[in-house]
Amino acid sequence: MMSVLLRRLMPALMVVFGVLLQINPSQARVEARIDVKAQQMIVKVDGEVAHVWRVSTARKGFVTPRGVYAPKRMHKTYFSKKYYNSPMPYSIFFKGGYAVHGTTAVKALGRPASHGCIRLATGHARTLYNLVKNHGPGKARIVIT
Repeated sequence: MMSVLLRRLMPALMVVFGVLLQINPSQARVEARIDVKAQQMIVKVDGEVAHVWRVSTARKGFVTPRGVYAPKRMHKTYFSKKYYNSPMPYSIFFKGGYAVHGTTAVKALGRPASHGCIRLATGHARTLYNLVKNHGPGKARIVIT
């Protein structure tokens, strides 16, 4: 009897639970959406566009992986172990050695220039890093198309 009642109520309970999750302010989301063709990142917070920035992704001979990723690890200060100990400030690693990070090579932003990472002006990388840190990496995603 109880299981029949529960089965009948389950769809309604799921809808109510879903609605509650959507309006709960603690469910804030940060999305960094990178358009490789446009060399641009759009950052959304709670579904609203908060920032639009130029980026540099992989240059010829290298690849920036496409897909949807969650932040795996974050470092305010990091130096590449693969590419000449290059500084990678405000790194958000999302797949192996691939990260979104700051760069001083701001003249290259807006065109492919990296070994595969997503480069941002360091101030923008700091802003993104702080958004992800404050909302929690579990509530952030990186979308690369």
